Amino acid sequence: MNLKSFQTIIFLLLASSAFSQKMFSPNHQITVDFSLKNQQASYSVSFQGKQVLESSRLGLIREDGDFTKGLTLLETTKSVLIKDKYTILTTKKSNITYTANRQVFKLKNAHGKKLDIIFQVSNDGVAFRYFFPENASDIKKISEEITSFNFPEATKAWLQPMSDAQTGWEHCHPSYEEFYQKNILAGIISPIKAGWVYPALFQTNGTWVLLTEAGLDGTYCATRLRAESPNNEYKIGFPQAPEVFTGGELNPQSTLPWLSPWRIIALGSLKTITESTLGTDLAKPAIKIDTSFIQTGKASWSWIIKKDESVNFDTTKDYIDFAAKMHWEYCLIDADWDTRIGYDKTKWLADYAKTKNVKLLLWYNSAGDWNTVKYHPKGLLLTHEGRMKEFTKIKEMGIAGVKIDFFGGDGQSMIKYYLDILEDAAKVQLLVNFHGATLPRGWHRTYPNLMTAEAVKGFEMVTFDQAAADEQPAHCTTLPFTRNAFDPMDFTPMNLYKVPNIKRRTTSAFELALSVVFISGIQHFAESPEGMAHVPEFAQKFLQTLPSTWDETRFIDGFPGKLFVIARKSGNKWYIAGINGEGINKELTLDLSFLKNKKGQLISDDETVLLKESSFDVPANGQYKISLKPNGGFVGVFE
Repeated sequence: MNLKSFQTIIFLLLASSAFSQKMFSPNHQITVDFSLKNQQASYSVSFQGKQVLESSRLGLIREDGDFTKGLTLLETTKSVLIKDKYTILTTKKSNITYTANRQVFKLKNAHGKKLDIIFQVSNDGVAFRYFFPENASDIKKISEEITSFNFPEATKAWLQPMSDAQTGWEHCHPSYEEFYQKNILAGIISPIKAGWVYPALFQTNGTWVLLTEAGLDGTYCATRLRAESPNNEYKIGFPQAPEVFTGGELNPQSTLPWLSPWRIIALGSLKTITESTLGTDLAKPAIKIDTSFIQTGKASWSWIIKKDESVNFDTTKDYIDFAAKMHWEYCLIDADWDTRIGYDKTKWLADYAKTKNVKLLLWYNSAGDWNTVKYHPKGLLLTHEGRMKEFTKIKEMGIAGVKIDFFGGDGQSMIKYYLDILEDAAKVQLLVNFHGATLPRGWHRTYPNLMTAEAVKGFEMVTFDQAAADEQPAHCTTLPFTRNAFDPMDFTPMNLYKVPNIKRRTTSAFELALSVVFISGIQHFAESPEGMAHVPEFAQKFLQTLPSTWDETRFIDGFPGKLFVIARKSGNKWYIAGINGEGINKELTLDLSFLKNKKGQLISDDETVLLKESSFDVPANGQYKISLKPNGGFVGVFE
């Protein structure tokens, strides 16, 4: 046998042999097992010795090469402990430290083309991404990603169906505006063929798992989970054909080298899930901009209750006065302001608002041919030149930010459009709110001027539809564990008095609690000046002094769709908020040991008045008993 034949045999033996490498979280509670068997890559995940994900597939297919089979291992790097620290204003805590063990598996396919799979395992979950390390100036295209999440039998799921592209009112879908299906058996086919959105929540073997992605830039499309998950194996899905910016790319394409977004698996207890910051930990660091113009806050907004006719000079002036009275930082002027009020009078309103220490936000239609929505201004933001012209114009008028609505989906070109808007707005120092939009996926870390995004079936739907109002209690107690777990969410909450033509199912204390429960860089409140006039002074004072940025968050109690109780700290004050997602009375014992012997003020429901105020004294053992009315809530403040 010659040397060449011997080397060939050795290579074939190595290629056919199985390889397995375990990785651990810093606290050794999470174990990830990477495997290469039959020249295919896979991984599995365990938590405290119990299987969370069974053998799940890894790999992608490029048009010029298959990286799902025929793989051989070139090198495994040593496990390295990495740390990152960053500050962020628009999530559950402001100063964050991320620590994880990092390991890279360097592979090549049957034709010698290279692929790295990068894993990072932290105490709150697992993240991995793909990297094509070679250099190439020609465009490479990914036709499929076979990444999967293979759950054990009897896993339960809380999943939101993905709307089919260009369906719905004025063909405005998809916009992540379906209700979550709650506590269903994993493996059930989505009722909508587009699949399931992130974040996707599961419970298996006593462990909670939340799937999402981050690190998404203009070189990849946003993904989702496919509609079908045979044997509980959920696979990554790509957008539908219409989900593109006019004439743009749908699926991922780029030159090399090329990094994919992170696939994120947060796991552990519900406390771990709700306190985790993996969605921003894995996002790209903030772009270098002057951040002095970035201010979180609260906003008055006429359209949510009064609709189109409220977009006029007089009503807007009233809502500026309303924001000033409530010590809120912003007032939003919605669709058709350019003709109903006009640029000149809008500038007058901006000047007037400035005297009241209030800033204005203006609505825009993202436009394009992806829907038939008539609202305007429309067609002004489609190009860099158009954006810079309009953004500069309104900045000179004294406008603080923009709300941009009715985007067209998750294709790569549409993702580029989002990011181009954020970059151009940052240059002009404008804040941004995306509506009718995709999940932000950690963009608020990368682009600090992104204050919030809708991507939720929000309170707007309650004002339209009794069925949405009926679902709201369970919906709102699901969102903190799912949609709002990592990314700011413009639910536009808090109607304390009444909704025209709708019977609200939540109590006023439930609605008040949403001001603390939900995270949004700018919280657009749904209450009107007329409604607020019925609210007792102590509750108004609470809203006048409510923080917009949180230093710390602690999960207290809850279950998706049934209950949520959270504690958030700002400065030297702790805010406790709870909401009951079910139409039954609940007697709770809350572990508030970190507040033992402290006295605070409680706002809760009452049979005879809109809201009542009482003392909130935590006993020495830290166990506080509280009653929650059906679909009720409470807020407490400790200093």
